[in-house]
Amino acid sequence: MEEAAAAAASPSHDESILYLISCFRSRIKNSIQVNRVMDFMPSLSHEHKDRLRAAQRNQGDVEAAELLLQLLENGAARSPGMCQEFCQALAQGGFLAADYVDPSLRGLPSPAAEAVNDLGRYLVDVFFGHLVQALRALQVAMKCLQMNLLDDQDLQQIKAVEDTRENGEAVRELLYRVMQKKHWFSPFLQALEEAGHPHVAAELRGHKNEPCERETSSDNLTTSDEALASATQEDLKQDAKLQPNVADEENASGESFGEASASSDDLGNGDKRASPEPQLCLRDYQMEVAKPALEGKNIILCLPTGSGKTRVAVYVAKDHLDKKRNAKEDGKVIVLVNKVPLVEQHFQKEFYPHLKHSYHVTRLSGASQLKISFPEVVRSSDVIICTAKILENALENADKDEEEGVQLSVFSLIVIDECHHTHKEAVYNNIMRRYLKVKRKNEKRMKEGKPLIPQPQVLGLTASPGVGNAKNASKAEEHILKICANLDAAGIMTVNEHDFQLNNQVKDPSRKFETAEEKGQDPFKEKLINIITEIQAYCKFNPNADFGSQPYEQWAVQEEKKAAKEGNRKARVCAEHLKKYNDALLINDTIRMADAYNHLNNFYKEEKSKKVAVNEDSEDIPMAPKPDETDTFLIDLFYANKKELQKLATNVQYENNNLAKLRSTLMDEFTKTPETRGIIFTKTRQSAFALCQWIKEIAKFEEIGVKAHYLIGAGHSSEFKPMTQNEQREVIEKFRTGKINLLIATTVAEEGLDIPECNIVIRYGLITNETAMIQARGRARAEESTYVLVASSGSKAIERENVNIYREKMMHKAIKRVQNMSQEDYLHKIKSFQLQSIMELKMKAKKQQCKTYKENPSLVTFLCKNCMKQTCSGEDIQVIDDMHHINVKKEFENLYIVRENKTLQAKEADYQANGEIICKDCRQTWGNMMVHRGLDLPCLKIKNFVVVFKNSKSTSNKIFSRWGELPIKFPVFSYVDRYASSDED
Repeated sequence: MEEAAAAAASPSHDESILYLISCFRSRIKNSIQVNRVMDFMPSLSHEHKDRLRAAQRNQGDVEAAELLLQLLENGAARSPGMCQEFCQALAQGGFLAADYVDPSLRGLPSPAAEAVNDLGRYLVDVFFGHLVQALRALQVAMKCLQMNLLDDQDLQQIKAVEDTRENGEAVRELLYRVMQKKHWFSPFLQALEEAGHPHVAAELRGHKNEPCERETSSDNLTTSDEALASATQEDLKQDAKLQPNVADEENASGESFGEASASSDDLGNGDKRASPEPQLCLRDYQMEVAKPALEGKNIILCLPTGSGKTRVAVYVAKDHLDKKRNAKEDGKVIVLVNKVPLVEQHFQKEFYPHLKHSYHVTRLSGASQLKISFPEVVRSSDVIICTAKILENALENADKDEEEGVQLSVFSLIVIDECHHTHKEAVYNNIMRRYLKVKRKNEKRMKEGKPLIPQPQVLGLTASPGVGNAKNASKAEEHILKICANLDAAGIMTVNEHDFQLNNQVKDPSRKFETAEEKGQDPFKEKLINIITEIQAYCKFNPNADFGSQPYEQWAVQEEKKAAKEGNRKARVCAEHLKKYNDALLINDTIRMADAYNHLNNFYKEEKSKKVAVNEDSEDIPMAPKPDETDTFLIDLFYANKKELQKLATNVQYENNNLAKLRSTLMDEFTKTPETRGIIFTKTRQSAFALCQWIKEIAKFEEIGVKAHYLIGAGHSSEFKPMTQNEQREVIEKFRTGKINLLIATTVAEEGLDIPECNIVIRYGLITNETAMIQARGRARAEESTYVLVASSGSKAIERENVNIYREKMMHKAIKRVQNMSQEDYLHKIKSFQLQSIMELKMKAKKQQCKTYKENPSLVTFLCKNCMKQTCSGEDIQVIDDMHHINVKKEFENLYIVRENKTLQAKEADYQANGEIICKDCRQTWGNMMVHRGLDLPCLKIKNFVVVFKNSKSTSNKIFSRWGELPIKFPVFSYVDRYASSDED
């Protein structure tokens, strides 16, 4: 610094500046944006600017800055006054580097200021991965602009990055720009606090609970800056010993979210102060409901959507593990969810960020690529987040082999998300029935003076336990008590509905109905009904259900099964086609006539393709059989009416009035607020996709800024292509960052998923229960948000919505009555329901045993559902992974042919890439070809066969929807036997 002072006294201004550049070259290069600096340097030639821009694009700002400094130092290239221009450009851009090249010395940073700047950079680098995940770029950037930490050009660039890429990239741009400014660290912490990230600011400050000291002047150090500066140099030296390097730490904190598990050992055994966990604090109402759980009691936490139930669960889990560790006892937490996306969400958003430096946190789902067995994961982890089915499978495996599974006793705390699903035969309840069985054993062991089997504490989370099928107050109360009994809860915890803090956190949306008048005329629907009537007359059907209704669909399905069992092909095929026409009527009532027409047209194209040769060039594959009388009648009937249906479907005069109401509702909301976000909930994947297409085809929606996308489930379906987990995450992330502002979703988005606050939530003609209604309404969490039901005046949706509103009130009253019960009365009723549940478990086990060993494979044969030809015996079936049923008989190959599934190809599905297997005689689909360890194997779907039971008493035919319904245990597939019988080398 003394040398710098001497340089300032030099008579040559440019020489002073060049000398200061040589003294602080490294700091200057890392503190400027070359493109911004060039804007304020008119004396730079176009040639030099082009070179600098190319260097910046290809090599980055640091290398471009080095090139600029070389130009300044090159006397031949430097024009008069260029060094002074450089100084002024740095000052006008607000860059920290301006202080290092000011010959007056007034701006040279003090050692304390440099220390604060270095510490700030170091902490941002250490926390970089977390900051990219946690911050909302535009919110923070706006606060930085208000505090003169950024200027308009900075803000526009950050916004452009978010618009074209994603929020994470925009955060990177924000941090890069902020760290180049003067005295940036303390104002940046203040900006974080005011932008809604107080915990992140606390982490960077290094003392979590203290409020940020406010800056009095942008040119002076704050009190907190001075405190930081006093210890910074020594701290950095110590931290450098603990941390390998900043890049490695950034990689650890960023990439660990993509791994199957993350350990608390990331930072070694050294001082964890350099990379603290995010501050874990609860609001008053959260702490109030958490108290019994913190005391070790089993409870159900019932809080509205958006009130922070998961944060309470993290707090309870950490408190539980801390107490276990202090008592030198084993602690292990398992967090159970009912949907695969929630595994990743809970891991990334809550449990891992808050527990990673204290405990080993792991997540696991059926979709993960983890190669270690679940028991090994449990043994090596403190916190496991997984789908409930994984735990249930592990518990069942432990019944067969202790080493291959796990026992509930290894866990000390179980967190059950969306715990209202703990009833009947749901997976949650299967797990809790085991818990209750052990509890019953412990009661006996206590009387006998024997040691007790360890049991975990249970914490259930829900926004709405519902009332089940209750029609009165007593039954509603019974439903709540059953949920409490199933979870062995000491009580159900809620917050006073008038709690100010909760009401400030969770906004109750305004609610309204948009009722559409039914069509005065609907010639498309009338035409469909005429065709349905003609088919019913042909087959002499007389259903007692209205056309285009759920009861009609149920009748058609039952009639199809009944006809298949009786071997009545005419009735079976007609019932199948009637279901398709009924589907078209339902689609017509919900979305466009064109969508209903396309549904039928695609079905009949597929039917027609089955009646042509599979491969006309092959002599080995026979031509398709000629259609019989029923096939001919049904196919000819559709094609005779096809043109008229197509014409009617395009007549906008008769379009769905529901769509008109939906259009006006969306127009109102998206023109009212420029930053509107909304969700439309609809029943089926097909309607979600069709509504999305409808919105995209209307130019007016694009003009007002509507950017729509559908969000559907990941389960496989032959009717419609599912979304993968990655596709779901990508859509939700785009919705979060504003690239998408309208989701059209099935029920996949109702529960649990971390979807941002919405201004408008629309339930489009949905008929569901009160729990689904509450979950959907809870998505409308923005200020002055609106919850709308759009439905036809004659539909049951409005009636059901009113019923749900009544049932919601009944639920809250029932919870209050349960909470106000005497302890003795409550425990008596809970015990009664638990004993009932244990007896149901025993009965289930007996039925399962009877079901498994009632019949043996040799007693059944399988007939083609369509032509009733005998295809195979039960002795020909073997099972892979307790799931895939394979016909292993060599002769079976002569009965089927393999063809591409053209419908699924059209939908771009790839999960049946090896083709369908179909009956050689009638073209009925039997299943798919699957590859297993290099073998092509015919995998059968039982719903495509009639099962014939033969025994000494009777012969009976049955239709099954799933293999699990068949009371037979098939042998496990033998790869060795199959390979030995193969003709291949």
